[in-house]
Amino acid sequence: MTYCVAIKLNAGLVFLSDSRTNAGLDHISTFRKMMVYEKRGERFLVLLSAGNLSISQSVREILQTQQLEDENGGPPITIWNAKSMFEATRVLGAAVRHVYERDGKALERAGVDFNCSLVFGGQIAGESPRLFQMYSAGNFIEATAETPYFQIGEAKYGKPVLDRVLTPRTPLNEAAKCALVSMDSTLKSNLSVGLPLDLVVYDTDALQCDNIACIDEHNAYFRMVRSTWGDKLRQAFDSIDDPRWDHGNAADSIQPTHSHAKPIKKITDSQTML
Repeated sequence: MTYCVAIKLNAGLVFLSDSRTNAGLDHISTFRKMMVYEKRGERFLVLLSAGNLSISQSVREILQTQQLEDENGGPPITIWNAKSMFEATRVLGAAVRHVYERDGKALERAGVDFNCSLVFGGQIAGESPRLFQMYSAGNFIEATAETPYFQIGEAKYGKPVLDRVLTPRTPLNEAAKCALVSMDSTLKSNLSVGLPLDLVVYDTDALQCDNIACIDEHNAYFRMVRSTWGDKLRQAFDSIDDPRWDHGNAADSIQPTHSHAKPIKKITDSQTML
Protein backbone atom coordinates (compact mmCIF):
# COMPACT_ATOMS: atom_id res chain seq x y z
CA MET A 1 0.00 0.00 0.00
CA THR A 2 1.05 3.62 -0.22
CA TYR A 3 -0.11 7.13 0.56
CA CYS A 4 0.64 10.22 -1.52
CA VAL A 5 -0.82 13.71 -1.25
CA ALA A 6 -0.33 16.77 -3.46
CA ILE A 7 -1.65 20.25 -2.70
CA LYS A 8 -2.16 23.23 -5.06
CA LEU A 9 -2.13 26.68 -3.47
CA ASN A 10 -1.85 30.27 -4.62
CA ALA A 11 1.67 30.25 -3.18
CA GLY A 12 2.78 27.04 -4.86
CA LEU A 13 2.63 23.26 -4.60
CA VAL A 14 3.29 20.66 -1.90
CA PHE A 15 4.00 16.98 -2.62
CA LEU A 16 4.41 14.22 -0.03
CA SER A 17 4.75 10.45 -0.44
CA ASP A 18 5.66 7.45 1.65
CA SER A 19 7.93 4.68 0.38
CA ARG A 20 6.50 1.36 1.58
CA THR A 21 5.46 -1.36 -0.83
CA ASN A 22 4.12 -4.71 0.30
CA ALA A 23 2.86 -7.91 -1.26
CA GLY A 24 1.79 -9.60 1.95
CA LEU A 25 3.29 -9.43 5.42
CA ASP A 26 6.46 -11.27 4.38
CA HIS A 27 7.27 -9.04 1.40
CA ILE A 28 7.63 -5.46 2.61
CA SER A 29 10.08 -3.25 0.71
CA THR A 30 11.01 0.38 0.26
CA PHE A 31 10.44 2.01 -3.13
CA ARG A 32 10.15 5.73 -3.69
CA LYS A 33 6.81 6.89 -5.14
CA MET A 34 7.98 10.38 -6.20
CA MET A 35 9.88 11.53 -9.29
CA VAL A 36 11.09 15.11 -9.88
CA TYR A 37 11.75 16.53 -13.38
CA GLU A 38 13.39 19.95 -13.61
CA LYS A 39 14.77 22.30 -16.26
CA ARG A 40 15.75 25.28 -14.16
CA GLY A 41 14.10 28.47 -15.26
CA GLU A 42 11.82 26.60 -17.68
CA ARG A 43 9.84 23.83 -15.95
CA PHE A 44 9.47 21.95 -12.68
CA LEU A 45 7.36 18.77 -12.60
CA VAL A 46 6.61 16.15 -9.93
CA LEU A 47 5.04 12.72 -10.40
CA LEU A 48 3.51 10.65 -7.57
CA SER A 49 2.47 7.04 -8.11
CA ALA A 50 0.40 4.38 -6.37
CA GLY A 51 -0.91 0.97 -7.35
CA ASN A 52 0.93 -1.90 -9.02
CA LEU A 53 4.64 -1.17 -8.66
CA SER A 54 5.70 -2.82 -11.93
CA ILE A 55 3.18 -0.71 -13.85
CA SER A 56 4.11 2.59 -12.20
CA GLN A 57 7.84 1.93 -12.67
CA SER A 58 7.27 1.22 -16.36
CA VAL A 59 5.22 4.40 -16.75
CA ARG A 60 7.93 6.47 -15.05
CA GLU A 61 10.63 5.01 -17.31
CA ILE A 62 8.66 5.55 -20.52
CA LEU A 63 7.53 9.05 -19.54
CA GLN A 64 11.02 10.46 -19.95
CA THR A 65 11.04 9.60 -23.68
CA GLN A 66 7.31 9.35 -24.53
CA GLN A 67 6.26 11.52 -27.48
CA LEU A 68 2.94 12.85 -28.76
CA GLU A 69 2.36 13.98 -32.31
CA ASP A 70 1.94 17.74 -32.60
CA GLU A 71 -1.36 18.42 -34.40
CA ASN A 72 0.13 21.63 -35.83
CA GLY A 73 3.03 19.83 -37.50
CA GLY A 74 5.67 20.86 -34.98
CA PRO A 75 8.22 18.58 -33.30
CA PRO A 76 6.87 15.70 -31.18
CA ILE A 77 5.63 16.79 -27.74
CA THR A 78 7.44 15.46 -24.67
CA ILE A 79 7.42 16.47 -21.01
CA TRP A 80 10.64 18.38 -21.78
CA ASN A 81 9.18 20.65 -24.47
CA ALA A 82 5.43 20.70 -23.68
CA LYS A 83 4.17 24.29 -23.63
CA SER A 84 1.68 23.67 -20.80
CA MET A 85 1.06 21.29 -17.92
CA PHE A 86 -2.03 20.08 -19.79
CA GLU A 87 0.16 19.01 -22.71
CA ALA A 88 2.67 17.38 -20.36
CA THR A 89 -0.14 15.47 -18.67
CA ARG A 90 -1.38 14.26 -22.05
CA VAL A 91 2.12 12.84 -22.58
CA LEU A 92 1.82 11.04 -19.23
CA GLY A 93 -1.55 9.62 -20.31
CA ALA A 94 0.06 8.32 -23.49
CA ALA A 95 2.77 6.64 -21.40
CA VAL A 96 0.12 4.91 -19.27
CA ARG A 97 -1.71 3.67 -22.38
CA HIS A 98 1.61 2.54 -23.89
CA VAL A 99 2.24 0.31 -20.87
CA TYR A 100 -1.33 -1.00 -20.98
CA GLU A 101 -1.07 -1.89 -24.67
CA ARG A 102 2.24 -3.64 -24.03
CA ASP A 103 1.46 -5.47 -20.75
CA GLY A 104 -2.31 -5.33 -20.20
CA LYS A 105 -3.27 -8.66 -21.77
CA ALA A 106 -0.39 -10.53 -20.11
CA LEU A 107 -1.36 -9.09 -16.73
CA GLU A 108 -4.99 -10.06 -17.33
CA ARG A 109 -4.00 -13.65 -18.14
CA ALA A 110 -2.07 -13.73 -14.87
CA GLY A 111 -5.10 -12.45 -12.95
CA VAL A 112 -3.49 -9.07 -12.21
CA ASP A 113 -5.52 -5.87 -12.57
CA PHE A 114 -4.01 -2.95 -14.46
CA ASN A 115 -3.95 -0.76 -11.35
CA CYS A 116 -2.12 2.55 -11.55
CA SER A 117 -2.98 5.91 -9.93
CA LEU A 118 -0.85 8.98 -10.56
CA VAL A 119 -0.68 12.62 -9.50
CA PHE A 120 1.26 14.95 -11.79
CA GLY A 121 1.86 18.60 -11.04
CA GLY A 122 4.24 21.48 -11.48
CA GLN A 123 4.75 24.63 -13.48
CA ILE A 124 5.92 25.40 -17.00
CA ALA A 125 7.06 28.93 -17.85
CA GLY A 126 4.19 31.05 -19.14
CA GLU A 127 1.42 29.62 -16.97
CA SER A 128 0.52 29.15 -13.31
CA PRO A 129 1.23 25.94 -11.36
CA ARG A 130 -1.24 23.14 -12.10
CA LEU A 131 -2.05 19.77 -10.57
CA PHE A 132 -3.65 16.68 -12.17
CA GLN A 133 -4.78 13.23 -11.05
CA MET A 134 -4.57 10.41 -13.59
CA TYR A 135 -6.36 7.08 -13.66
CA SER A 136 -5.47 3.67 -15.09
CA ALA A 137 -7.07 4.45 -18.46
CA GLY A 138 -4.84 7.48 -18.97
CA ASN A 139 -7.67 9.96 -18.40
CA PHE A 140 -7.24 12.74 -15.85
CA ILE A 141 -8.82 15.57 -13.87
CA GLU A 142 -7.38 18.88 -12.66
CA ALA A 143 -7.34 20.35 -9.15
CA THR A 144 -9.53 23.42 -8.62
CA ALA A 145 -9.97 26.09 -5.94
CA GLU A 146 -12.81 23.99 -4.52
CA THR A 147 -10.66 20.85 -4.47
CA PRO A 148 -7.08 22.05 -3.94
CA TYR A 149 -5.52 18.65 -3.24
CA PHE A 150 -5.35 15.09 -4.52
CA GLN A 151 -4.65 11.86 -2.63
CA ILE A 152 -3.79 8.44 -4.00
CA GLY A 153 -3.32 5.15 -2.19
CA GLU A 154 -4.53 4.82 1.42
CA ALA A 155 -6.35 8.16 1.47
CA LYS A 156 -9.10 7.89 4.08
CA TYR A 157 -7.13 8.35 7.31
CA GLY A 158 -5.37 11.53 6.21
CA LYS A 159 -8.33 13.25 4.55
CA PRO A 160 -10.12 14.91 7.53
CA VAL A 161 -7.29 17.28 8.45
CA LEU A 162 -6.84 18.33 4.80
CA ASP A 163 -10.55 19.15 4.53
CA ARG A 164 -10.50 21.21 7.71
CA VAL A 165 -7.30 23.18 7.09
CA LEU A 166 -6.59 23.72 3.40
CA THR A 167 -7.78 26.57 1.20
CA PRO A 168 -6.04 28.09 -1.84
CA ARG A 169 -4.80 30.90 0.45
CA THR A 170 -3.03 28.55 2.89
CA PRO A 171 0.70 29.44 3.18
CA LEU A 172 3.11 26.85 1.77
CA ASN A 173 4.80 25.87 5.02
CA GLU A 174 1.44 25.57 6.77
CA ALA A 175 0.25 23.30 3.98
CA ALA A 176 3.44 21.22 4.30
CA LYS A 177 2.73 20.85 8.01
CA CYS A 178 -0.85 19.84 7.21
CA ALA A 179 0.39 17.22 4.74
CA LEU A 180 2.74 15.78 7.38
CA VAL A 181 -0.09 15.59 9.92
CA SER A 182 -2.20 13.86 7.27
CA MET A 183 0.63 11.38 6.69
CA ASP A 184 1.07 10.82 10.44
CA SER A 185 -2.63 9.94 10.76
CA THR A 186 -2.19 7.41 7.97
CA LEU A 187 0.99 5.94 9.43
CA LYS A 188 -0.77 5.56 12.79
CA SER A 189 -3.73 3.65 11.34
CA ASN A 190 -2.22 1.61 8.52
CA LEU A 191 0.99 -0.40 8.85
CA SER A 192 1.23 -0.82 5.07
CA VAL A 193 2.23 2.86 4.79
CA GLY A 194 5.71 3.58 6.06
CA LEU A 195 8.80 5.76 6.31
CA PRO A 196 10.89 7.25 4.85
CA LEU A 197 8.85 10.08 3.31
CA ASP A 198 9.68 12.35 0.38
CA LEU A 199 8.57 15.99 0.67
CA VAL A 200 8.74 18.73 -1.97
CA VAL A 201 7.58 22.32 -1.39
CA TYR A 202 7.56 24.44 -4.57
CA ASP A 203 7.14 28.25 -4.74
CA THR A 204 5.01 29.68 -7.55
CA ASP A 205 7.10 31.04 -10.47
CA ALA A 206 10.39 29.68 -9.09
CA LEU A 207 10.67 27.14 -11.95
CA GLN A 208 13.15 25.25 -9.80
CA CYS A 209 13.06 23.79 -6.31
CA ASP A 210 15.59 22.96 -3.62
CA ASN A 211 13.02 22.48 -0.84
CA ILE A 212 13.24 18.70 -1.11
CA ALA A 213 13.54 16.51 1.99
CA CYS A 214 13.72 12.83 2.84
CA ILE A 215 12.14 12.20 6.25
CA ASP A 216 12.97 9.07 8.24
CA GLU A 217 12.29 7.98 11.82
CA HIS A 218 15.16 10.14 13.08
CA ASN A 219 13.87 13.41 11.61
CA ALA A 220 13.49 15.79 14.55
CA TYR A 221 10.77 17.97 13.02
CA PHE A 222 8.55 15.07 12.00
CA ARG A 223 8.99 13.44 15.41
CA MET A 224 7.88 16.73 16.99
CA VAL A 225 4.84 16.93 14.66
CA ARG A 226 3.80 13.36 15.50
CA SER A 227 4.19 13.87 19.25
CA THR A 228 2.53 17.30 19.33
CA TRP A 229 -0.40 16.27 17.13
CA GLY A 230 -1.08 13.24 19.30
CA ASP A 231 -0.89 15.28 22.52
CA LYS A 232 -3.11 18.09 21.18
CA LEU A 233 -5.71 15.64 19.92
CA ARG A 234 -5.85 14.04 23.34
CA GLN A 235 -6.16 17.45 25.01
CA ALA A 236 -8.96 18.48 22.63
CA PHE A 237 -10.75 15.18 23.27
CA ASP A 238 -10.43 15.56 27.05
CA SER A 239 -11.79 19.13 26.87
CA ILE A 240 -15.13 17.93 25.45
CA ASP A 241 -17.72 17.10 28.11
CA ASP A 242 -18.86 13.49 28.40
CA PRO A 243 -22.51 12.92 27.35
CA ARG A 244 -25.17 13.12 30.09
CA TRP A 245 -28.02 10.62 30.06
CA ASP A 246 -30.56 12.65 32.05
CA HIS A 247 -33.22 14.49 30.03
CA GLY A 248 -32.81 18.22 29.67
CA ASN A 249 -31.92 21.09 27.38
CA ALA A 250 -28.27 21.31 28.31
CA ALA A 251 -25.81 21.10 25.42
CA ASP A 252 -24.17 18.04 26.91
CA SER A 253 -27.39 16.05 27.31
CA ILE A 254 -27.49 13.17 24.86
CA GLN A 255 -31.29 12.94 25.32
CA PRO A 256 -32.74 16.45 24.98
CA THR A 257 -36.39 16.99 25.90
CA HIS A 258 -37.35 18.60 22.60
CA SER A 259 -36.30 16.43 19.70
CA HIS A 260 -38.00 14.89 16.69
CA ALA A 261 -35.61 11.94 16.82
CA LYS A 262 -36.82 9.07 19.00
CA PRO A 263 -34.71 6.19 20.37
CA ILE A 264 -35.10 2.80 18.74
CA LYS A 265 -37.70 0.46 20.24
CA LYS A 266 -36.52 -2.53 22.23
CA ILE A 267 -37.86 -5.94 21.24
CA THR A 268 -38.92 -7.67 24.45
CA ASP A 269 -40.84 -10.69 23.14
CA SER A 270 -41.88 -12.46 19.94
CA GLN A 271 -45.07 -10.39 19.66
CA THR A 272 -43.34 -6.99 19.56
CA MET A 273 -44.07 -5.14 16.34
CA LEU A 274 -41.18 -3.31 14.63
